[in-house]
Amino acid sequence: MKISKAYLLFPFLFAAACSNSEMQIISEETCQQSSDSTEVEPQDSTTNPLKEIDGMIRLSGGKVTVGSNDKSFKTNERPAMKVVLDYEFFMDIHEVTCGDYDKIAKEADLKRFPCKGDSLPITDVTYFDAVLFANAKSSQEKRDTVYTYGKATFDTEGHCSNLEGLTFHPEAEGYRLPTEAEWVFAATRAWNTEKSWNSDNSGYTAREVCGAGTDSAGFCDMAGNVMEWVNDWLGLFRDTTITNYAGAPDGGEKGERIVKGGNYAAAPNEQNPYSRGDVYTVTSATRAEYVGFRLALGTIPDALWMGNDGKSQASIVSPLAGSETIKNLTGTYNVKLAFRNDVSGNIAYIDYLNGPQAVIEIEDTLDAYHPDISPDGNYVAFCTGLEGVSGNSKLYVRKLDKEASDAIQLNVESAAIPRWRVLENGDTVIVYVTNAGNNKDETTFLSASTWQVPFTNGKFGTPQKLFDGAFHGGISEDNTLAVTGAKLLRARVAKSGSTLTQNATNTIWYDSAQACNASLAQDGSKRTAFLDFVGKPGVKFVGSSYNTHERLFIADSAGKLIQSIKSPAGYAFDHTEWATDGVNSNIVATLTNANGAHMKIAFVNTKDSNTTELVEGDELWHPALWMEKKEIEPDTLPVDTVETEFQLDPDSAGIYYNASGACPYAIEFRYKMEILWQYKDTANTVILGSSRAYHGINPLLFDEPVFAINLATPAASISGSSIFFKNYILPHVKNLKTVVIALDLDRAYNDGKNPNNIFYRTYASYPGFVYDKNHNYWVDNYPPKLFEKTYKAPGKDSEAKALRPTRGFKPMSTNGWGAPNVAEDSCWMDTKAEQFQANFEQLEDLIATCKKSDIAVVGVIIPVNPKYKNTGAFGYRGLRRSDAIKVIEDLSNLSQTYPNFVLMDENKMGDHDYTDEDALDNAHLSKVGAAKLTPRIDSLIRTLDIDFTP
Repeated sequence: MKISKAYLLFPFLFAAACSNSEMQIISEETCQQSSDSTEVEPQDSTTNPLKEIDGMIRLSGGKVTVGSNDKSFKTNERPAMKVVLDYEFFMDIHEVTCGDYDKIAKEADLKRFPCKGDSLPITDVTYFDAVLFANAKSSQEKRDTVYTYGKATFDTEGHCSNLEGLTFHPEAEGYRLPTEAEWVFAATRAWNTEKSWNSDNSGYTAREVCGAGTDSAGFCDMAGNVMEWVNDWLGLFRDTTITNYAGAPDGGEKGERIVKGGNYAAAPNEQNPYSRGDVYTVTSATRAEYVGFRLALGTIPDALWMGNDGKSQASIVSPLAGSETIKNLTGTYNVKLAFRNDVSGNIAYIDYLNGPQAVIEIEDTLDAYHPDISPDGNYVAFCTGLEGVSGNSKLYVRKLDKEASDAIQLNVESAAIPRWRVLENGDTVIVYVTNAGNNKDETTFLSASTWQVPFTNGKFGTPQKLFDGAFHGGISEDNTLAVTGAKLLRARVAKSGSTLTQNATNTIWYDSAQACNASLAQDGSKRTAFLDFVGKPGVKFVGSSYNTHERLFIADSAGKLIQSIKSPAGYAFDHTEWATDGVNSNIVATLTNANGAHMKIAFVNTKDSNTTELVEGDELWHPALWMEKKEIEPDTLPVDTVETEFQLDPDSAGIYYNASGACPYAIEFRYKMEILWQYKDTANTVILGSSRAYHGINPLLFDEPVFAINLATPAASISGSSIFFKNYILPHVKNLKTVVIALDLDRAYNDGKNPNNIFYRTYASYPGFVYDKNHNYWVDNYPPKLFEKTYKAPGKDSEAKALRPTRGFKPMSTNGWGAPNVAEDSCWMDTKAEQFQANFEQLEDLIATCKKSDIAVVGVIIPVNPKYKNTGAFGYRGLRRSDAIKVIEDLSNLSQTYPNFVLMDENKMGDHDYTDEDALDNAHLSKVGAAKLTPRIDSLIRTLDIDFTP
């Protein structure tokens, strides 16, 4: 038989049987056999769909259920949710093969990856790789590209690890990844594992691979072969019906994506159309040898996204710039952008220092306009009135936080356009006006007034009137200039030697031509930025005519034009505001399209007139950009005070985390590095291991003289822990006396060659680790400011609040042991003995290294669900119990060769005293269990001959 397309099917790996079946090769001819199965609902399609688009099937929409009500499914796979797809789309019959990928990649100048055969599925690719392929195929066929992005980042092997500003456009008719709902819609018309699995375990039939119920062909490989990327972010389901569901609006704190289907290495009982992930966290930069993709084609009209709160939305706001771009623009990562989402009426914000760049919306019943961020970056003030519109307005302040408490209202009759200001005496106040309406009529303008009110410790002080006139464009730091613009560009100028409140005059700038969006720079320059309506002064200054708001003008302290910046092609400016760090000032503005829709927010560099797009959405108003304030440094320093120590690269030093998502646990590693640098001269005990140690051993519960830090990370392997220890811990923790390392016997097959081990290959996506490696991990010349750089580097507030006070321990609530779930084949020792032995030898090598430095090693087998003793498995990841007994014996015998090693078996093959009250789940202790385990480890350490004297 001639094989024109071949696909690997997964072998049968069932925990109880411990059998190893042969992989089958299924040809395209076999794959196109029809079936009269009555178990699969036929899909609605046109006749002979392959003539329309070769290799794809047309689906005419319908109803599909995503998720399940089965309580054995993961939380994010429940409950069942109904989706209505009221449109037509095409779906690839097969997964994209190596040959398909290579052909497009060659023509599009994409990276071409090694493959085992042209007819096999392309695998080991990231979500970003798949997106680039889809765009390239669209371009080659002269279709619209569905994905837009700014900057692409690639790892050392050429895989795309980040697409900054990646935005999905469901209205574009081009190639794309299918949505989860589309994938399940197709898969449930092809899924038939129960009947297609042969009773002799010899393999899957053609019908299983190809599906059934179509006129001429079905979808292949959706139950097996390889897992597949789909388009959606991972979010929660609700018991509801949603039309044209496109997933969650973002991937949450970890930026999680979805992979669907089975793979050749998984057991049949683990595979179903409702599974949404892999063993570990999946992000856009994740790749694995068993993950590939297929493409869809077609627009998604009126796409809806649904957040974890169950609210659906037809519009999402997408960040277009990442923290690295913001750092390049402003010189700091510590930047926040707030704005009004005019679709919802809420304030939204991005914290570029905190986690993946996601737009966080503060839900409120208040109609919020003109947000302004406080000088410390912690609060946002806003009002209910709008510039240029007369009437009363209410002013509020609230925490700039997604968990923000109720807004604090200023109890006055009317207050609009709040602007934070720090007075010379250090007091923080908010300047506001009583009416922000049209200022063309002078009598009406002067009937309003400008005020300020102190705000400290979350409370307003007593408001103070400053002067008549609604000067809501800002007041200069020296209190000699105030401006406003809402029809006319008005200024209040203090006379020489006086202030605005003592002796000042009101004037009109810009030759009384119409102007708006006035903003006064807070950098000492007293420059005013504003927009106009093609006024004569502007045309004369530019030297030619232009469109309304096409030019951003800047005037000096006397109102004289000194600069003009043209808007990007196809857009006009609106809502211009200065953004300053106290030394440098630039502009943030919205960009409106030809229809007047405020589609984007942009950063405008006043030095080179370039604009950088920051955010995209349907209607984005009133941006406010806050930056960490810079200290003004003297131009020169005395010769004897010139700093001679090594100068760290601000773009690399301590940057152990970014939005690339290459390592799902990069955020945990980032804080472990901070804790290492902070306590390297203090700690004498280091805790290593996986999430079982991360949640199960509390360093604060060791008594003096033991001073412990918890450097364990979720999904850690012996390989990763060994590299971490040798490169970082051993050279820098100078007073190290004890290493406490968790020994997860059921995970002992893990070779660490995956994204979860940041030290395997994903470290290359994080500048801090690369920088350390290039400087030999600072073994000989640790730079004193590295901790400071790490502390101020991008991270995540929630992790910082959890890990900094506990020295790296993550306390978890009590949920009980639950049922003894086994997620892996318990017989893995039969096939992975070689990798197990390699891990055992790495552990032995770590112990031997410690012996040379007189460091004690305590290997702890952390308790798991005691009910596993009623199964054939040792724990969550399997391992036959008979194998586990032998492994424990071998571990215990290590102390004969290495007297610095002691095994502490707290699991005792399930015969332990850790109850449901002590457990988080099957394999982890809660904070209550950690409070039981940690003192026991402490007591054991005290029985060892350890001199803790520094």
